[in-house]
Amino acid sequence: MAPENSLAKTVRPARYGFAMFGTSIPINMFKSFAAIYYVDMLGLDMKKYSLVLFIYTFVDAIDNPVYGFLSDRTRTKWGRRRPWLLIGTPLLVLFFILFYNVPAFVQSEKGMLFIYMLLMYILTGTLDSLVNANYGALFPELFRSDDQRAKVNGFRQICQLFAMAISIALTPAIAGAIGYRLTSLIYGAIALAVMMYCFFGCRENNAVIEESEKPGLISSIAALLKNPKFWIFGLAGAFYSAAFSLVSQAVSFFVKYTLKLGGNMTTVMLGVVLVVAVGGILFWSRIVKKWTVMKVWRTGLLIMAVSFIPLYFVSSLVPAIICACFVGFGVGACLTTMDCIGAKIVDDDYARYGIKREGIMNSLMGVMNRLNGLYTSMAFYFASSRFGFISGDEPGDNPAMAARILLCVFPAVAMILASVIGLFLKFPEMDKKDE
Repeated sequence: MAPENSLAKTVRPARYGFAMFGTSIPINMFKSFAAIYYVDMLGLDMKKYSLVLFIYTFVDAIDNPVYGFLSDRTRTKWGRRRPWLLIGTPLLVLFFILFYNVPAFVQSEKGMLFIYMLLMYILTGTLDSLVNANYGALFPELFRSDDQRAKVNGFRQICQLFAMAISIALTPAIAGAIGYRLTSLIYGAIALAVMMYCFFGCRENNAVIEESEKPGLISSIAALLKNPKFWIFGLAGAFYSAAFSLVSQAVSFFVKYTLKLGGNMTTVMLGVVLVVAVGGILFWSRIVKKWTVMKVWRTGLLIMAVSFIPLYFVSSLVPAIICACFVGFGVGACLTTMDCIGAKIVDDDYARYGIKREGIMNSLMGVMNRLNGLYTSMAFYFASSRFGFISGDEPGDNPAMAARILLCVFPAVAMILASVIGLFLKFPEMDKKDE
């Protein structure tokens, strides 16, 4: 059998980690500005937007494990993951660009606009699931030790945050100057170049793969569903993802309707969250050696939960930025630790069953995270029903309060639930310094 660390030697950690920059650019613009683009600019009914999120959540729950299963059973000279990555990446970029390039005849008919958004949202989202199922499956496979994983993941998350600084924080300013159509074309070209470069260099150890048993779909799902760690970590991750998703989508509404400021201030607020999160990763990466992964993760969840409470009472930019700093600090702690915890669940499964099924495992954990669509859908539906916010043309009588609910109340509740659930996740070997 090949030595444990031989897998990691087949790919440079920096080349693997840099791919996160490419995968994050399209999907973060896609999800963060879908609401402001389709609802506020194109006039799509907010309830129909919430319906798109609701429908896609169930599509995503099906496609993730299927992609993971197919990936785990693939055997080629290119490995299990690379063929899917090299095929899925160009398609992901194509449909991302189409999502923000709505034909004129579609824009003029609201019924067609809803169908177009639903179709493009599903295609873009499912291809993102395909790419990330395979990219994420490489992490526990290529990097075996906890120290190595922590270093690679730290670099990977910093790459993701820099991508988010571009695709989330800078997008309001860039799109305001050149439009969402051209912005998506530029982002798509950058993402395609980065991902194809990185994925060509992610070589797997085929000798080890060919010796391993091909996993079954039903048995793999059954094994994971019987694992309480999966449920605890998955639910906590889902609520965290829901809170972060609402932040990225609702800040534009909050700045426009609550703070009554221009779109450039959206860039400022989102930029603060991401810059502080980068600093947070550097800080928490050092603290994790003393506090352990689990304690840092739980602390990050709690910091985020508390940060949304004062934000509800904010009505000017400076206090909002201060609250955003605390949100970013908590995000940094979560990003530093979450993938390491997920990789540990994969390790435990392999130790128990002796079957390499990183794809299915990561995909099913991804399903739990992506269930945040149910929560975010509910948030937008509530804001529309309670405050009469239909679209940018019909914002209702109190759009400022609708934005507060979206940005503060629903994320705060989600993070409180994540913090409580996180207390029940135990890894003695990862948590021993806490005892």
